Amino acid sequence: VGEARVYWELFSRNRSTGIRELQRALGLSSPSTALYHLEKLRRLGLLEKTPGGEYILAEVVKVGVLRQFIRFGRLMLPRYLFYAAFFWTALIYYLAESLISGLRPELMTLALTSCAAAATTYEAARTWQERLF
Repeated sequence: VGEARVYWELFSRNRSTGIRELQRALGLSSPSTALYHLEKLRRLGLLEKTPGGEYILAEVVKVGVLRQFIRFGRLMLPRYLFYAAFFWTALIYYLAESLISGLRPELMTLALTSCAAAATTYEAARTWQERLF
C-alpha cells in the first residue's frame, strides 16, 4: 500500500480517521499495517494523533500526482479539467456566434482552439487515470 495511499485517503476524507476505519477503507490485511503507515506519516510531521486515538492531517503537502488536482469540498478534480472546459466552451461559443451572424469561421482560430481543447482534455483524462483514489 505505502504511505502515499494512506496519506491520500486521509487527504480525501478531510477528517480524523481511526486505524480500523483506514484498514477497511484501504483493504489492508491487519490494523497493525495501518498503524505502521499512520505512525510513519506522524513521525514525518504530516499527521497528528487526536486524544481519541484517531489521526488527522497536520499539514497538506501536495506531491506527485496530488499537484495535478484541485479540491472542492469532497471532490478532487484534475487541474486540466478547468482548462479543457474553458477551451471547449470558447470553441462552441465561437462556432455558434459565427453561424448566427452568418460569418465564416476563421480556420486558424478553429484549429488552435480545437487543438488546445483536445490536448487539455487528454491531459485531464490521463491525470484522472493516474489518481491514487
